[in-house]
Amino acid sequence: MSSGAANADGAELGKFEALAHRFWDAQGEFRPLHLLNPVRARFVSERVRLAGARVLDVGCGGGLLAESLCGAGADVTGVDLAPAMIEVARAHAAERGLAVRYQLVSAHALAGSHAHAFDVITCMEMLEHVPDPAAMLASLAALLRPGGALFVSTINRNLRAFLGAILAAEYLLGLLPRGTHEFERLIRPAELARWGRAEGLQLRELAGLRFDPLTGQCSLSREPSINYLAHFVG
Repeated sequence: MSSGAANADGAELGKFEALAHRFWDAQGEFRPLHLLNPVRARFVSERVRLAGARVLDVGCGGGLLAESLCGAGADVTGVDLAPAMIEVARAHAAERGLAVRYQLVSAHALAGSHAHAFDVITCMEMLEHVPDPAAMLASLAALLRPGGALFVSTINRNLRAFLGAILAAEYLLGLLPRGTHEFERLIRPAELARWGRAEGLQLRELAGLRFDPLTGQCSLSREPSINYLAHFVG
């Protein structure tokens, strides 16, 4: 099932709903996200001023990145369409005394009431899970203030990404649950850049995300052949 207005796939949401209670287990199914998060957060914080910035984290899940951005002084709103994830995010933020606002709402719906309201928008590991990623980028552009910054992370669509992000990560090493990613939904950087241009977004920077499953070390690279981060300016 999918919703055109929400641009969400019910089956994809169901995968994450079922695991929401384990989101903050750094050794569980979301371990790769916990390892990647410091690199993602640093990528954002080194390119924009977060203190006092109005930040929107789209597809926030249990709040991993949202909490990091809040800790850097940002005024953070996190949105997701998985109810259990929002519950987990709210509970964890309350435990830590963090003032992150979490809403069960789609980016499309939020754009109707908060057009151009955010200085910084992040959308990490989500585009490859929605039915229409180009439309999602349009919603993100509608939410971003002129001159604001949009940060997206996703997975390239090529043989190396299939072998590394799907075959190895899901089936050989068990870093992620099997079926987490579908190869056809992965996104080439050129596609992402084209969708951005169509919405008036300028691709400022593209960086690869390197992950060593043996050591758990994550770092930026110049090669976006598997996981990559994109920095757009509105």
